[in-house]
Amino acid sequence: MGELKPHSVTIPAHVAIIMDGNGRWAHARSLPRSEGHRQGVEAVRRAVRSACDLGIRYLTIYSFSSENWARPKSEVNDLLGLLRRFVRQDVAELHSAGVRVKVIGDRSELASDIVDLLEESENLTAGNTGLTLVVAFNYGGRQELALALRRVASEVEAGMLTADQVNVNLLSRYLDTYGIPDPDLLIRTSGEQRISNFLLWQLAYTEFVFIEEHWPEFDHDIFLRALCEYSGRERRFGGLTAQAV
Repeated sequence: MGELKPHSVTIPAHVAIIMDGNGRWAHARSLPRSEGHRQGVEAVRRAVRSACDLGIRYLTIYSFSSENWARPKSEVNDLLGLLRRFVRQDVAELHSAGVRVKVIGDRSELASDIVDLLEESENLTAGNTGLTLVVAFNYGGRQELALALRRVASEVEAGMLTADQVNVNLLSRYLDTYGIPDPDLLIRTSGEQRISNFLLWQLAYTEFVFIEEHWPEFDHDIFLRALCEYSGRERRFGGLTAQAV
């Protein structure tokens, strides 16, 4: 694997990944889309191992969006089956490695066995202090914001808040990601250059790196390449650099 932390690479605290291209990877090899998704799970395992080795504190993966229900039923069922197997087979290993699992997204209409699996994985790993793996499942950024605003409006209506108390810091407390720092880096695979309703609030000052490889190809070397590109960025958060002052 080589040197894990080259001196030229800045290690971000939080990396978010849009895992794109499973279907295109499979199509290019005349394989069914289901095989692309299965290989995508292997890429998740590699990404988690790399994040642990590199000392990244938070890794957020966009595993299933709220729009993915519109895909063919057979594909949705395959994705849900992969989720079930991943949780049953991998959570014990994640737990032994000190990984904490947190799931974000709407659980209100999920099958009860999936909700149980998600809660079990969170409860089992809640005390771990290593990498926090944030799994965005049945997640949509607009939906997250709408639900947060609904909660704020309800509390204003009930007299628990006043309108002038509503600000950026307060609204952040009602988001799924409360207590998690915003991503420093977003990686999207497969050459696409959009964020697809992912972490709309949290990505306000995130650096984006788009890579051509499809998600099943993602490995430690590709991860390092994205980190090298991130390391060359100058983050200003809306301000000026010292040279520009």
